[in-house]
Amino acid sequence: MKRRTALTAAGAGVFAVAAAAAVPALAEAVDRGGPSAGRFVRGADVSGLLKNEDYGAVYRKANGRTGDAVKILADSGVNTLRAKVWVDPADGYNDKEHVVELGKRAERAGMDLMVDFHYSDAWADPGKQHKPAAWADLPFADLKTAVYEHTADVLGALRRAGVKPTLVQVGNETNGGLLWPDGRWDQLEQMAALLAAGCDAVHDTAPHAKAVLHLAEGGDNGAFTWFFDNAVANGVPFDAIGASYYPYWHGPLSGLEANLNDLAGRYGKPLYVVETAYPFTTEDSDGFANIIADAEPVAGYPASPESQVHWLEAVAEVVRNVPDGLGRGVVYWEPTWTGVPGAGWDPADPASGNGWENQALFDFTGRPLPALRTLGRL
Repeated sequence: MKRRTALTAAGAGVFAVAAAAAVPALAEAVDRGGPSAGRFVRGADVSGLLKNEDYGAVYRKANGRTGDAVKILADSGVNTLRAKVWVDPADGYNDKEHVVELGKRAERAGMDLMVDFHYSDAWADPGKQHKPAAWADLPFADLKTAVYEHTADVLGALRRAGVKPTLVQVGNETNGGLLWPDGRWDQLEQMAALLAAGCDAVHDTAPHAKAVLHLAEGGDNGAFTWFFDNAVANGVPFDAIGASYYPYWHGPLSGLEANLNDLAGRYGKPLYVVETAYPFTTEDSDGFANIIADAEPVAGYPASPESQVHWLEAVAEVVRNVPDGLGRGVVYWEPTWTGVPGAGWDPADPASGNGWENQALFDFTGRPLPALRTLGRL
């Protein structure tokens, strides 16, 4: 999720390597499965759903009757749930047990599961990649082992529950690396070793899934090529590329289009926009300030249900038009995270609120917005 960051010129120098020779070989990698052939991922990140439900969230069908949020998503055409994993979160949510629960609900609804490893006890994004407390003092060799074992442990629990994820993110928005400082962008070989450990665990434990590396700033081609050229050069065995693209933060749609098209040609890997969203209102339902409160977050597109529909359609069109059929799907970020007291953003602060409810795909009464049906028909 969100948060812009810039890597220094010195860092770019450290990261800049002659990776061109390695790129063609990457395109020849074995296809490790993933979503069914020809199935465009129409996804929803529902990482906050279980906590929301526990604190009283109500979800309604179009006719106003209450229902199960996962079934409402599935009935709308959503075919994939995305769920993040934290190592030891303060509130106990988004851990292994909760991901397994979401995975079983996805399975019962006939949906795929995408697992998003943060390798942290709380939010990981370009501005922060904090180690879990339990890993804080590990020597680097043991840190690699911890990444492998944590990844394998969660995926093994899903397997035992009868859930087969189709996509697994090794890190979340890792523009500047992961598990700082050991795997930060200025520790290139160590960063690659940590990413490789996670990918190896995916391939060993869930061989039917694709290991995805995920960056923010979906319109920044320089950031993506800088990262992935070096991932290739350092032998990280990833299978797919994920991008966050929020139009009010990440530049014009043309930038996303140019970036994805270039990545397809360079690496020959499936591409997913794994996070996107847009507000349907400027109003607030829980007394906690909205992250996006502008009446017109992107010029010409006021915060409205119609703009939500527009941006989902526009992003999906870009993805579907990626050359060689390598644009494989779009995931909406937290469409079920409605404003419920107690289910706020900070796992360590029960009084924290939700700054995202004006970007959910359910309105303040729990009814689905038009963009939910759009997501299910992308």
